[in-house]
Order: sequence, then C-alpha cells, then structure tokens
Amino acid sequence: MNASIPKIRVRGLSKAFGDKVVLDGIDLDVQPGTSMVVIGGSGSGKSVLLKCILGLIEPDSGRIEIDGRDLLGLPTRAQAELRASIGMLFQNGALFDSLPVWENVAFGLLARHRVTRAKARDRAAEVLSQVGLAASVGDLSPAELSGGMQKRVALARAIAAQPDILFFDEPTTGLDPIMGAVIDGLIVDCVKRLGSTAVAITHDMASAQRIGDRAAMLLKGKLVWQGAAAQLMASGNPAVDQFTHGRREGPIQMELRR
Repeated sequence: MNASIPKIRVRGLSKAFGDKVVLDGIDLDVQPGTSMVVIGGSGSGKSVLLKCILGLIEPDSGRIEIDGRDLLGLPTRAQAELRASIGMLFQNGALFDSLPVWENVAFGLLARHRVTRAKARDRAAEVLSQVGLAASVGDLSPAELSGGMQKRVALARAIAAQPDILFFDEPTTGLDPIMGAVIDGLIVDCVKRLGSTAVAITHDMASAQRIGDRAAMLLKGKLVWQGAAAQLMASGNPAVDQFTHGRREGPIQMELRR
C-alpha cells in the first residue's frame, strides 16, 4: 500500500436526524499504522462517525475511502468484504450472554471465515492470552466476569481476525483508573503487534494520550481541531482546552446557553 494514501479518508461527511445535524462536512485522514483519537462531548457526533464508516448508519452525503477505495461507491458485497477487515471494541463490551467466552471471542471467525470450531477455539485461547486471560476463561459465561475482564474479552474478540483497522468506542468507560490504564496498554500492544490502524473515541483524556498518535475534536458536528495527541492538554484552541481541562467557563458553555 502506498504510504501517501491514508488508510481511512473521510471527506465532506454529513448526517442529520430530522432537524438535528450530527455530522456537518467532516474531513479526516488516518494514516496507515497510526492511532487516531476523536474526542468531544456527548452528542457531538463521535459514535455516528464510527457507525458511518462501519456501515451501521448511512451518511446523507460525503465520501469514505479505505485504502483509497470509495467505500460508499462499492457494491454491497464488496463493502461487506472491506468492512470485514475492521475490528470493533464496543463501549460496553456487547458480549453475547448466551455464548461462552471463547465463542464470543471467535464469533467473527465462525460467522465470516468458516473455520472449524476446534480451530476457532484454539484461536480464542491464543488471543485471550494476548490480553492477559487464561484459556480456562473461555469456558466461563460473560456474567461470571468482572468489568475489566469483560473489556479484555471484548478486545480479544476485536483482534481475533487480525484486522487491518481497529475501532475503539469509549474503551475505558466504567473502569477504575488503574484498570483503564491496563486496558489502554493492552490496546497499544495489540495495535502494534498487528500493525493495524486504529481509531478511538473517548471522553478520557489520560486514555486519549496513552492510545493516540493523533487527535481530533468534534464540536457541534464539525472537527474544530486536529493535532498530535501529546498536545491535547495544551492545544491552544479555546474549545479543546476547555474540554480537556473540564472547565465550566468557555466557548462550549456559551454555545449551550443559546
């Protein structure tokens, strides 16, 4: 793949629900092998952006490219094949209560790649070990796991098929600060091991700086800042500074008072 071509390229992406404009002309590039973190308040459009790329929501207009291929212009089957190269860690894990842990981890392999159950179980044990869980955990049900263990299982499922792209939706939500740091470390290790391109959305500024190479902020459906994740706490942008430092006063609050 030509390194000059972004792994993910979004241009003019817009989406509204009724009168509510959620995405308003988003332009975003994510380079191969890098991690992009998207921050923003609740309702700023972060999850909708991910869901548009994943095909869970159809945008009203705009262009989404993966490896230079126009995703929205491809036939349905080709879109599905391209999106099959994406692994997803959902905000609350989204594990299937009716399946044991190993089948949760191997779900995509069994559904898409048609491997045998024996091979899928071996792969589940392998990726569980990569996120610090014993193979015996595979026989448990999700209800028997702590919140941190459930998040690890969800991460194992996301990486099981060795995807080119990984999405993380609020990966540290519901975790204490120490477990959040552990999960972030596992995410970074997994991304590096796979050589994947990653996009994460988060409210957690410590997490954003641990995970991200680059960062962007969504506000009222627009990207108002992009830069190095290491500069999040000192961006020089008033809206970003207010958000990252949790200040009550600033441009975001003034807009909310309208």
